[in-house]
Amino acid sequence: MSDDLILFEEREAATGKRLALVTLNNPAALNALTLDMLEPLYRQLLAWDADTDIACIVIRSADTRAFCAGGHIVALYKSMTGQGDPDYPSRFLTLEYRLCHAIHMLSTPCLAWGHGLVMGGGMGVFSGASHRVVTETSALAMPEIRIGLFPDCGATWFFNRMPPRLGLFVALTGATLAGEDALVAGLADRAIEHAAHDEVLAALARIDDWSAPHSAVSRVLRRFSQERPPTLAESRLLAHAATIREATDAATLAGIVSSIRKLVASDDPWLAESAANLDGGCPVSAHLIARQLRDGRYLSLKQAVMRELRMALQCCRHPDFAEGVRALLVDKDRQPHWHFESVSEVPADYVDAHFRAPWDGDHPLKDLPDVKP
Repeated sequence: MSDDLILFEEREAATGKRLALVTLNNPAALNALTLDMLEPLYRQLLAWDADTDIACIVIRSADTRAFCAGGHIVALYKSMTGQGDPDYPSRFLTLEYRLCHAIHMLSTPCLAWGHGLVMGGGMGVFSGASHRVVTETSALAMPEIRIGLFPDCGATWFFNRMPPRLGLFVALTGATLAGEDALVAGLADRAIEHAAHDEVLAALARIDDWSAPHSAVSRVLRRFSQERPPTLAESRLLAHAATIREATDAATLAGIVSSIRKLVASDDPWLAESAANLDGGCPVSAHLIARQLRDGRYLSLKQAVMRELRMALQCCRHPDFAEGVRALLVDKDRQPHWHFESVSEVPADYVDAHFRAPWDGDHPLKDLPDVKP
């Protein structure tokens, strides 16, 4: 395998078409996205989408452990703590959000093969694809509350399209969703065993009628999901849906947090772990998440990522994000010292500040299209 962090390949397909393959190849960081990966990926996807001979784009991983574990946030930490380029957060986050939005907007069918960990920014890439496949090892999560951030990269959009209050629970707790959970939540389209990966690509290359390209790809994936299904555990999200709805049914955020925290004592390990994430998570992040989803329910995808960029850059200017990354990923003491000790102590104007533009002039994502071209 090449030393390049991201690999691009084209393969011949029937009727003069070509398959375009993206292989994420940063195993040391579980394919965490760096700026050096974002820039060529964004350019190449746009170029392929403009090429009418590209029949389908496939995004996959060279590492069986992870599709993509998110953005490379340690680089953000260095910038936030004066150890790096002060403009890095703006450059990185603007391009990351631009990329995730672009994947949603592709007119060419895009297959994301979500084998292994799919987290943070990886969820943004995966969720934007028109055809999202999970396997027997898929584990999807947006655990940003543990680092003083919020679920970004379009999470306002896709969490609000989950069943009522389930998206809020997953966002507040950073709960890990397995393959069946992702299907139930509408975060994935098909489940196929990972061993069939090469056969799926070969079947795509044999398609001889691309007059309806999305339907053509769907037929292939439907067949493999029936003939080569993975062994998936029952959905924990579905099994505990009533408990989740009850825990999130309170008039205030403090009430919701209090109810979810009680699940730490649950006999179910998944519920207990999810509740523990919130219990030790950032109080300011809980406020950001609650408002992000509540007020973002009817936003377009463009409006959602524009708003998320404001929020993310403000998080870079406030102390909790850097402190959360330090505790979890730098010093690894897992003892973050949050700016406020509880959600009830966080002032409304402090939360408000995270939704204001941190720049003068036009929004950096103002030029994004609102609908597919």
